[in-house]
Amino acid sequence: MVVQMKGITKVYPNGIAANQNVDFSVRKGEIHALMGENGAGKSTLMKMLFGLEQPEEGEIIVGGETVALSSPTVAISKGVGMVHQHFMLVPSLTVAENIVLGMEPKKRGMFLDYGKAVAITEEYSQKYNLHVDPHAKVMDIPVGMKQKVEILKALVRGATILILDEPTAVLTTQETTELFKELIHFKETGHTIIFISHKLKEVKQITDRLTIMRGGKSVGVYNTADVSEQDISRLMVGRDVVLKVEKEKPVPTDVVLKVEDLSFTNDWSRKMLDGVSFTVRKGEILGVAGVEGNGQRELVELLFDMAKPDGGTIQVEGQPITGAGQSKIRGLGVSHIPEDRMLFGVAGTATIEENLISDRYWKPKFNKGPLFDMKAIHQDTQQLIGDYQILCKSGGQSVANLSGGNIQKVVVAREFSSDPKLIIADQPTRGIDVGATEFIRRKLVELSRAGTAVLLVSADLNEIIELSDSLIVFYGGEIVAYFEDTSTLTDEEMGEYMLGLKRQSDEEIRRVFHA
Repeated sequence: MVVQMKGITKVYPNGIAANQNVDFSVRKGEIHALMGENGAGKSTLMKMLFGLEQPEEGEIIVGGETVALSSPTVAISKGVGMVHQHFMLVPSLTVAENIVLGMEPKKRGMFLDYGKAVAITEEYSQKYNLHVDPHAKVMDIPVGMKQKVEILKALVRGATILILDEPTAVLTTQETTELFKELIHFKETGHTIIFISHKLKEVKQITDRLTIMRGGKSVGVYNTADVSEQDISRLMVGRDVVLKVEKEKPVPTDVVLKVEDLSFTNDWSRKMLDGVSFTVRKGEILGVAGVEGNGQRELVELLFDMAKPDGGTIQVEGQPITGAGQSKIRGLGVSHIPEDRMLFGVAGTATIEENLISDRYWKPKFNKGPLFDMKAIHQDTQQLIGDYQILCKSGGQSVANLSGGNIQKVVVAREFSSDPKLIIADQPTRGIDVGATEFIRRKLVELSRAGTAVLLVSADLNEIIELSDSLIVFYGGEIVAYFEDTSTLTDEEMGEYMLGLKRQSDEEIRRVFHA
């Protein structure tokens, strides 16, 4: 075994036991999946292997040597590297500069030897078949190349054990296929990969063995070939999970959201949206697909008045909302599930209850003159905690102490329970477990079939195809495809449009504008 973690226990100062006497081991030259719901303890376990956290009890053995991994620097010196789900790259620097950051080759003792940095990048790029452009600025490269840069950063620092946290979360099918070829190449050259993912199909495809965690404990180690996707989800959640979304055929009616000729240029003078037009109707889920960085994020920011467009109009039920302010937009019945739940979705230091009433505390139901009606607030909070299956001690618990999946449920409970006319759902299940994912997807379908208009932005191709009734694809800030019916659409076909290999005619695309 190249990695052995024995009897690992980690208890946080708030009393939460993230890991309880966990054993975890990985063989040299294997791809080993670490799986579990959010809050199961897998992230904490890997943070300890990478030196970001320290265990209260237990022993960590790397390469046959008992080690004290007091920091990531120490972990890297022992051959352990980690590629995080959210890339740790400096956008304004080149690929080569990012790869040598912190270990820069110098000339004349003080200046970056850029030529040497490029040479190092090219050497490792060729050695590991990870082809990148060393001179390109990170802000200008596609997300698939950013993933390669992150892996190269770890390899240049001597990593022989790679922890990959949700490595395919933002990749197309084609990019995922390419990444998997590279991971198999790593395995064949003696590298060891720990693969953290919620995508069961990919785990079955790429891994040799898997460890499943639940409630801070390991519930077993399995040969991947011996367990089905349904077996894995059952072991993770403790019950059967419906992996396929069931939904009735939509019956769209009136237009709720109308976007016409929308354009936006970012702070680096890059055109992120260029003449985008579409509508979303009552009773339908319109999906927005695209490789990250092609305008989806900017679209959501404009829709919720987090940025100002260069031109174009946005209307909700005929009311212009550009520059109207988020309070007015919410007053028109718009709910928003943001991509970054911690930055925009919740106040981490506030309680669950405070987060749940943050968009409605001013209503007469919760006020008695100058004072809050705390009884009504407590009752509503308990109702939402029960309805949305938020695992917590009480509504008075800090949101920051919840798992990622339960934080997302707090956001969803608030946004879905406000009787919305339009839901803007941006990556609603990113980085959360199969149980929470199943619950949120089912709720989105229920609301849409009850007459709510839903705009769904997601990098998860299975999710966007299964949930969406119709679908638009973004590339280079433009809509390059519109699929009125997603029932026969494949990952491969959509990937071709997402990568810019195909584009529909303007006439076909204009069909998304139901005016």
